[in-house]
Amino acid sequence: MTPLNITHSDTAAGPVLHVTGELDHARATALRQRTERLALRPGQCLTLDLSGLEFCDSTGITALLAARQHALAAHADIVLAAVPPALLRVLTIVGLDQVFTLRPSGKPPVA
Repeated sequence: MTPLNITHSDTAAGPVLHVTGELDHARATALRQRTERLALRPGQCLTLDLSGLEFCDSTGITALLAARQHALAAHADIVLAAVPPALLRVLTIVGLDQVFTLRPSGKPPVA
């Protein structure tokens, strides 16, 4: 098992959380708590860079949805960037590719 690691950086467009490791039942709470502590402003874009994500179960997907709710409540946007192929397949099958904005790279949008 690979531990979950979440690092934070700020860009002109908004905060970026780099999520690496395994996002599963035992670790999803860490992502939820981290996103809930982010102070987002209207118009910002929260980017979740998933390029280092090795595994994501249904609890992890729920944490991604909670991050989306947090962003929307702040009148901000959210982007999932560099989604690994296995997770992208699941998101597509369940229709969440229509709910989240997906971007191929972890680079934030230009503000």
